[in-house]
Amino acid sequence: MYHPRLGWYSHGLPTTLARIQVTQTPPVAHALEIAEREWPGLARSELIGRLLTLGAQSVESARAERRAARRSVLNETSGSFADAYPSGYLDDLRSDWPQ
Repeated sequence: MYHPRLGWYSHGLPTTLARIQVTQTPPVAHALEIAEREWPGLARSELIGRLLTLGAQSVESARAERRAARRSVLNETSGSFADAYPSGYLDDLRSDWPQ
């Protein structure tokens, strides 16, 4: 916490972990309303923590799904273009490059 004369301090607080401030914009207020219906009786700080945790899990899951989809496409198309270029194509191409 910040005190005008004493400066920043954390004694007497339930944690010494870093804290953040969140402005209650309309989307944040809406998310809190949803969270309050899901977890009634919890403090708003706990609701914010749960929303952040679930949001991070959702982002991680979506990222893993995208990665798996890309790998699947790569596996399906691997070798599909093996006949697209004749044998020795790269050697011929490289021979045209200046040293």
